[in-house]
Amino acid sequence: MTEANATALIVDDEPDIRELLEITLLRMGVECQSAGNVTEAIQCLMNNSFQVCLTDLRLPDGDGIEIVSWIQKNQPELPVAVFTAHGNMDTAIHAMKAGAFDFISKPVELEQLRSLINTALKLSCKSEQSGENILGNAPAISRLHKQIAKVARSQAPVYISGESGTGKELVARAIHYQGGRSDAPFIPVNCGAIPSELMESEFFGHKKGSFTGANADKQGLFQAADGGTLFLDEVADLSLEMQVKLLRALQEKAVRPVGAEAEIPIDVRILSATHKDLAEEVHRERFRNDLFYRINVIQIQLPPLRERSEDIPLLAEKFLEKFASDCGLETPSLTPDALSALQIYSFPGNVRELENVLERAFTLCEDDQITLEDIQLPQPLTPQKEEIPDGSSRNTPEMNESYESLDEYLEEIERDVITQTLEETRWNRTAAAKKLGISFRSFRYRLKKLGLDD
Repeated sequence: MTEANATALIVDDEPDIRELLEITLLRMGVECQSAGNVTEAIQCLMNNSFQVCLTDLRLPDGDGIEIVSWIQKNQPELPVAVFTAHGNMDTAIHAMKAGAFDFISKPVELEQLRSLINTALKLSCKSEQSGENILGNAPAISRLHKQIAKVARSQAPVYISGESGTGKELVARAIHYQGGRSDAPFIPVNCGAIPSELMESEFFGHKKGSFTGANADKQGLFQAADGGTLFLDEVADLSLEMQVKLLRALQEKAVRPVGAEAEIPIDVRILSATHKDLAEEVHRERFRNDLFYRINVIQIQLPPLRERSEDIPLLAEKFLEKFASDCGLETPSLTPDALSALQIYSFPGNVRELENVLERAFTLCEDDQITLEDIQLPQPLTPQKEEIPDGSSRNTPEMNESYESLDEYLEEIERDVITQTLEETRWNRTAAAKKLGISFRSFRYRLKKLGLDD
């Protein structure tokens, strides 16, 4: 469905192509104006209002990139897509870096064109959404919100880099939901969590009988995200073999399910992230340079929490309000010395670690007040030496990659202990809390968190 009274500007020096595009768009309910060169196009843009612009790259009096650049400078809210020769990804990426909304290969496939137009027009009538879960007032966060708003208007692949716990998926979701694909699926996938032997099937799907255990046709992640966004978290963990197949899917805008004879066209925006230094992974030949070039059209670098410590009071308040709301308790306050300790701690685990520290303090505190003793900040991590192929070494922070599995294990032990104590006290919660040597408040919160409150 297109926006009422939408008008498109088509820029191409070939009358037959202009006519084909005009007929296609008119059937979609989109009015059209045409220009045959750069000069005519800019004159049209100065004198009229458009909701989308389509331009060829090769024009008699210049380059379509000139039109893209003019629009970026003078009408940045206008989505502009470029036509490129089939398979010429270098040109397409250059256009998107210049500010193009998307690209489409010649000869034009009309279904792809319709999808592109619909997505572009949604941007013209979309209300502004902010990444409300990306909290903070630090300059780095203000810049981040502006970056998100800008890249959300594009279809260019975005690479989100930053340390573990900085909120890369939150940023990816904000980009998706502020863009023209917000009504379509947002599919996040942790590339490091998929077994290598299942990766192709998970990404591209498979046909029944294509391998042992394939008892039915299965839709892949690309197909599930069709029309929307596929977020590749920890993309550096993809095997080199899978990187080749992913690159082809991105270049061809099509996937071939395992066991299928034909490719399936897909319309997916790719956002990717990793806590690793992807350029370094390329240098060490663990990540393909051509794939890095393809997914890194636009890069967003997330700041670590230690570089925006002024946001810690706000983040702490929001986390504590959430914990209290979840279990129906009053929101505790932080004593000045506890807050000061949080602001000077380096937080190698970033916002995720801050949340974990506060959640533990919430369960331990008395009288709705969190003290310095309650927050129990860990000792600074000891730097580890990482060997580099040239024989040198460098200091890197020790990263705790097993947090989730360890937490699950400890929760299971805690659940068993609490259940046993409740049985011993005939499910008298006050008596059970006393027997365990913790406050009733802490006991009540743990019951809620472990699903034992009923």
